[in-house]
Amino acid sequence: MSTGRPDRNNDLIFETERLMFRKARLSDAAFIFELLNQPSFLKYIGDRDIHRLEDARNYIRDLHLQYRTIGYGSFVVVLKQSGEAIGLSGLIKRKELPFPDVGFAYLPDHWRKGYAFEGAQALLTYGYDVLKLGTIIAITSQNNTASQRLLERLGLYHARSERLPGKPEETLIFEPE
Repeated sequence: MSTGRPDRNNDLIFETERLMFRKARLSDAAFIFELLNQPSFLKYIGDRDIHRLEDARNYIRDLHLQYRTIGYGSFVVVLKQSGEAIGLSGLIKRKELPFPDVGFAYLPDHWRKGYAFEGAQALLTYGYDVLKLGTIIAITSQNNTASQRLLERLGLYHARSERLPGKPEETLIFEPE
C-alpha cells in the first residue's frame, strides 16, 4: 500500500495492488446513487435516504465535511486498471461507538474478487500506521454472513451485539484480537 500520493485533484488517499482509494467527488453522484440504492446495500447497511441525484451530492458534501473535521471517512474505491468506481470503503466514526469502524460496500458485479478484503486490510493499515488510530472495530448486520467471514479473516472477532440507534435489530460488533 502506498499512501499520500495525490492525483491531479489531490484526492488520492492510498492505493493497493489493484485498487485506489480517493475522496468522493461531486461527479461521483450517479455512482453513489446507484451503490446506495442496491438491494444488498439497503438490506445489510440500510437506507441512507438517497432518492435523487441531489441527495447523492449532499451525501458527498457530508463526506467532505468528515474529511475536514476528523481527517477520514468513506472513500470511493476505484479499479486501477480501468478507473471504474466499484465501491465505497472507509473508516467511520459513529457517535454511539467508542472507536472508528472499518466499512465497505461494493457493487455486486465486483463481489467475490477479493476487493473487499484487499481494501479493508489496506484501510486497517492506513488507520493504524498513517492515522495512528489506537483501535479500529467493525460492525455488520446479523444476517450478513459474508461480511462476518471477511471480518474474521481480517483478525477481528465478534465481541458483542448491540442495538444501535435507528437499527431495527442488534448489530454485531467485531473487535481486534
